[in-house]
Amino acid sequence: MGKLTLTTFLTLDGVMQAPGGPQEDTSGGFEYGGWLVPYADEAMGEFITEVFGRTGAFLLGRRTYEIFASYWPQHDDPADPVAGNLNRLPKYVASTTLKEPAWGPATVLDGEHLQSEIVRVKDALDGELQVHGSGQLAQWLLARDLVDELNLLVYPVFLGAGRRLFPTGGLPTACELTGSRTTPSGVAIHTYRPTGRATFGSFPD
Repeated sequence: MGKLTLTTFLTLDGVMQAPGGPQEDTSGGFEYGGWLVPYADEAMGEFITEVFGRTGAFLLGRRTYEIFASYWPQHDDPADPVAGNLNRLPKYVASTTLKEPAWGPATVLDGEHLQSEIVRVKDALDGELQVHGSGQLAQWLLARDLVDELNLLVYPVFLGAGRRLFPTGGLPTACELTGSRTTPSGVAIHTYRPTGRATFGSFPD
């Protein structure tokens, strides 16, 4: 049985939109694409390589799937666990509009049984069913307690605008920290395991 993991690049104020380039995702008038690039270093790359080395399959939102499909087939390297796995392992795309995915192997998951389909795919894997980017999908999964592990890479920059991973109105959830490291450029990498509903208290008077 596999597990569903979410790996996301975040600013200090929680923005996850368009980390890798100015034109990656300008929706909503976002003007700060590429905010990750000045902080990319070898240690960050090593962590990402570790994550992709555990992949059994990918679960992506349509927008992220299309962004990846426009880049990774032209940058293929079978020896590279990132490019090699993205181009060769199964990709499941949660979408109501994508009908014929051109970048395979890919399967579109659509409809009222999406949750059970995701669980079925995950349970059939030996490795991880990995979500990368895919903001709307990530929020949908978190709201249904479907994420088994979160890898949050937090960069030393805040933007004041952009799509955030944890929106107002999200499900209050407690987590256990299972791993932590910091790269030379200041990227704080934390791995969390959700443990259930958040609890609350007060300090003694």
